Amino acid sequence: MNKSELIDAIAKDTGLTKKDTEAFIKSFVENVSKEMENGGDVQLIGFGTFSVGERAARTGRNPKTGANITIAASKSPKFKAGKALKDRVNKK
Repeated sequence: MNKSELIDAIAKDTGLTKKDTEAFIKSFVENVSKEMENGGDVQLIGFGTFSVGERAARTGRNPKTGANITIAASKSPKFKAGKALKDRVNKK
């Protein structure tokens, strides 16, 4: 499912216009992104948790030259599915 298909499905389920649904989805993505940018988590009970993980600095290898390189520490977005979502996917 892509973004436009998601908008169509939500608009059909809620009775909202596609324009209002698209504005809602954009706002949802923007607000989740802002919270994660600030280091926070967004928890939707039964669905899952969006969070930020830390990756430590490490030594890697350049596959072209074989030389060792230093890979800087970074942050990574993560999603952990909630129990209800896991159960639904596994049809329990």
